[in-house]
Amino acid sequence: MAIGKSVWPLSVVLLITSNVAVNHAGAQKKKAPSEPQAITAKEKELGAKVHPEILSEFGGNYQSPQTAYVVGVGKNIAVQSGLGNAQSDFTVSFLNSPVNNAFAIPGGYIYITRQLAAVCNSEAEMAGVLGHEVGHVAARHSEKRQRSAGRAQIAGILGSVLGAAIGGNGGIAGLLGGGLQRYSGTVAQLFTLRYSRAQEEEADDLGIRYLSKAGYDPSALSDMLSSLAMQTGIDARAAGSATRSVPEWASTHPDPAKRVVRAANNAKPYPVSSLRKQDSHFAAIDNMLYGDDPKQGVIENQDFLHPDLRLKFTAPTGFGMQNGARAVTINGAGGQALFTTEAYSGDRQAYIAAAFKSIGGDRPITYGPIGETNVNGLPVFFATASVPTQNGAPNILTVFAYEFSKNQAFHFAALTPSSARPFDAMYQSVRRLSANEAAAVKPRKLRIVTVGAKDTIATLTSRMAYGSLQEDRFRALNGLTSNAVLRPGQKVKIVTY
Repeated sequence: MAIGKSVWPLSVVLLITSNVAVNHAGAQKKKAPSEPQAITAKEKELGAKVHPEILSEFGGNYQSPQTAYVVGVGKNIAVQSGLGNAQSDFTVSFLNSPVNNAFAIPGGYIYITRQLAAVCNSEAEMAGVLGHEVGHVAARHSEKRQRSAGRAQIAGILGSVLGAAIGGNGGIAGLLGGGLQRYSGTVAQLFTLRYSRAQEEEADDLGIRYLSKAGYDPSALSDMLSSLAMQTGIDARAAGSATRSVPEWASTHPDPAKRVVRAANNAKPYPVSSLRKQDSHFAAIDNMLYGDDPKQGVIENQDFLHPDLRLKFTAPTGFGMQNGARAVTINGAGGQALFTTEAYSGDRQAYIAAAFKSIGGDRPITYGPIGETNVNGLPVFFATASVPTQNGAPNILTVFAYEFSKNQAFHFAALTPSSARPFDAMYQSVRRLSANEAAAVKPRKLRIVTVGAKDTIATLTSRMAYGSLQEDRFRALNGLTSNAVLRPGQKVKIVTY
């Protein structure tokens, strides 16, 4: 979470642009277009409007030695689509996000997170991911889905997408209600509608086609899908939950294994190529930031630590956490919460009102009197509201705020059943970090190492900078199955401090 005011529409943008990371109902398969329509002036205007919001929500462009490499690969694969005549027709952004994701929007805007680039085991795999995203745009999938659903469904779909991301039906997104209406403009109309299974498969097919046109091994996309399926499972286990607040790229289909096989089979008719460029890819991503950026705070097991803001809190056992540019989400079966901020000038009543307004939008939320207390030396002020649910049983919405200084405050916005209090210990856990504690928060780095004669999976996994799931993380990061054997001289990825 970066310093700044929480803006709910941008949290919505984060979810609705994660187009490949949702489950889909079946649909009739359509033939891939042979000559896509070039990017239109309207699409360019629309993409330019949404682009700054996406950058803001995903931590901005990652300024690193890897950036030029990733941008170059992205532009090269994008131009294979025929959407533009030159690489300059496309804008490729390398996002400073610890979430495995990639997406594209109309207008020639393509995005990949540094985390997903790190999971890729070759340049061809990364190109395949980006080619899939460009394929969605080339086939005008978002426009087709919008026409088939109709405008009346847009706000409801947006609510369900956000609701699924922060804990399912009845979550905080449900409170947005009328507030969603003010966000269902340009962004929502283009990107809230989920792709069908047939559209995802069509995008896979187009990604394979673009790989072949660029000279890469067209089977690289299948291998990437396999690695991502492994990574998704590890992410969920590491979060202590079967769900994550931001869906991962590989979880598009109910059965990812079938998608892997399908992509491998559909690559066979293309000219054979062995071009993967693993060595150059590994050289480019070596020493790249991996996982959370300490400037935005880090998650260590159930703890969230922010060295710059000098704060810490602990989520309940069994609840998953996801750090975003504007909020930390905490999700579990007993409730959902956000940790975020509003502008603060010492007026506690105004702060509470602003927090509830950010949730309710144009639909005011009536809350009770503001209480005050003290937690670990921090002045605290809070209020609650009873909110209806579809089944009639009310939920409790709590805004629990902490004054860190006369001009800075942070708060939890939590939604729980009226009979549950899963976050009480979390509220009490918020405290300041000491200077030494803040200095001890270090970034993780991706390292490329060469397997030695005496190295084994066990010796290499012991070097992974994690307290749990070391071998599982190592295998997923390198796309290694349970029966894979390392050979001396082979290059692999590890994560260290």
